[in-house]
Amino acid sequence: MATRTEKASVVDEVKERFDRAKAVVLVNFTGIDVLQITELRNRFREAGVEYKVVKNRLIKKALEGKPVASNATLGKALKGMTGVAWSYEDPSAAAKIIKQFRKEAEANEKLEFKCGLLENDVFDAKRVENELANLPGKDELRGMLLAQLLAPMQQLVMQLNAPAQNLGFALDARRRQLEEAG
Repeated sequence: MATRTEKASVVDEVKERFDRAKAVVLVNFTGIDVLQITELRNRFREAGVEYKVVKNRLIKKALEGKPVASNATLGKALKGMTGVAWSYEDPSAAAKIIKQFRKEAEANEKLEFKCGLLENDVFDAKRVENELANLPGKDELRGMLLAQLLAPMQQLVMQLNAPAQNLGFALDARRRQLEEAG
């Protein structure tokens, strides 16, 4: 049995992780075997996501004083077995990994979303799966931004090349006309 000081240090650790995280996903892992959890933990580690099983009352204690602490969705989620995945870089990383993991095998479907936290918003399980897991990742956002920044320059180059291209078409048409005439 853990002593009060051990529990206090766990609460401090969990609180610090909640403070650092961009997004948090809570899952119910009942029915998942050790091999499956090990595979999931490996995927989390590769993506920079921390995963830990934490007692519900320690999570409540760590969230005391935060705007989400009194949220009804979060209160309902903090029942039964709870695994917590903290995403520090990419807010959607944990949700995407869990969603992909659930799709891969029928046995993995036992892993269920409980809820998610994105800054001070609490998402229910359905919103985590449909919204948070579908947010573009950091690399995807960078690619989209780069495409937006390059688009005006590409349009300018096309506009500058248009007169020369049109002249080339006109000269080619004239050449064909002269060849046909003899």
